[in-house]
Amino acid sequence: MAGYIGAIDQGTTSTRFIVFDGRGRVVSQAQKEHRQICPKPGWVEHDPEELWRRTREVVAEAMRTAGLVPRDLAAVGITNQRETTVVWHRRTGRPLGNALVWQDMRVAGDVARLARRGGLDRFREKTGLPLACYFSALKLRWILDHVRGARRQARAGELLFGTIDAFLLWNLTGGPRGGVHATDVTNASRTQLLDLENLRWDPGLLQSFDIPDGVLPEIRSSSEVYGRAALAPIKGVPIAGILGDQQAALFGQTCFSPGQAKNTYGTGCFLLMNVGERPAPSRRGLLTTVAYKLGREPARYALEGSVAVAGALVQWLRDDLGLIAASADVEKLARSAGDNGGVYFVPAFSGLYAPHWNAAARGLIAGLTRYANKGHIARAALEATAFQTRDVLEAMESDSGIRLDSLRVDGGMVVNELLMQFQADLLGRPVLRPRVRETTALGAAYAAGLAVGFFEGLPQLRRQWAVERRWKPRLEPARRARLCRYWDKAVDRSLDWLAD
Repeated sequence: MAGYIGAIDQGTTSTRFIVFDGRGRVVSQAQKEHRQICPKPGWVEHDPEELWRRTREVVAEAMRTAGLVPRDLAAVGITNQRETTVVWHRRTGRPLGNALVWQDMRVAGDVARLARRGGLDRFREKTGLPLACYFSALKLRWILDHVRGARRQARAGELLFGTIDAFLLWNLTGGPRGGVHATDVTNASRTQLLDLENLRWDPGLLQSFDIPDGVLPEIRSSSEVYGRAALAPIKGVPIAGILGDQQAALFGQTCFSPGQAKNTYGTGCFLLMNVGERPAPSRRGLLTTVAYKLGREPARYALEGSVAVAGALVQWLRDDLGLIAASADVEKLARSAGDNGGVYFVPAFSGLYAPHWNAAARGLIAGLTRYANKGHIARAALEATAFQTRDVLEAMESDSGIRLDSLRVDGGMVVNELLMQFQADLLGRPVLRPRVRETTALGAAYAAGLAVGFFEGLPQLRRQWAVERRWKPRLEPARRARLCRYWDKAVDRSLDWLAD
């Protein structure tokens, strides 16, 4: 009998394959980075063929390292960077070009033009999302309008569209030789083409965005058998779970009850709260999204606050400014300054997401004096992630009417003890890091395992969640209020920077 479950975690900066045992512990893993392609300011692309190649490589490496064969795996789940848009040829599997990454800003003009007829919230009631560069619909339209012959081929049924989960599923299950073209409800809810109430592609939205329905994947639940892998190291293993990365982290953190929330600190920063079986509209600039859907059970929904730049700011300090040699060095550099020295860093490189939704915002460093040094810059960069999380949490508590007792955290940045302590200080409540930190991949593995009976049910998964580290707030309220006041001033100055 298969004793393990696998998860492909295709993220913004890297691809991983992790094998878990029945208690959610990591048995084997492999990870490889991929290129970030930025041909113009505000444009961010990935090579889909590189993503597929990295996926094959990490699956093979993790299986080989642990000495596993396909029959050792009960199923494989997929979790992915959401909104990133790829279009490929149905017959050959070749992409039309690079994928447009969720951070890409090239459709800002289209957002403005659509907003003139009904405002930024013209589709929010149906989709839970404001008009923004973030989501897939306008990215897909851009590809169809700017790649030679693409719209004609799409109308002829020759092209397929998907977020990265759909692209990987299609390739994993055979590609041009019978590959399954499907996505799950969580990823579909990020396209701005899904009706949140009936969980179907909406004809009116397709018309508004000028998208031919023949390119769209079938919408499935987050936990069911979609097909079997044709890839040699996992050949014949059921592909049985799909969740967008942030929903996967919510699921991996076992936030199965309304009011439970998690924050993932990765390339961006994403705070999600389970709100139950009905979509919850937001009055404070949050997103309403699908949290997960298990087989034929009703879907569960979430409120989400999305921050575009978190860990990406540390990468920028490393790769573009050369302040640090490795991302892990940022904590030591930040600790070299006793505080932020009055420096505040608003990383609005791609505008500001929740709760501001201001595409014309741009990044700034405020409060500089001759006293400031690179330690203060590093500390301000870390603190920016905590400040943005605080902004989102305040909006979420206002929308939901629920005050969180604590915040569950995950993602690559949670190893940074300085950041986690400052986050607890800023929120004025405990921050909890789980024993298993790979919660995104774990969520996809849980969804896949539930579909094939590898896990008994949600109560078993709840029992397996445990706290590894707890940070309690230590900051005096007056000091906290002063820090937040200056942060708010810095944000105000970044808004509408490009408005003219």
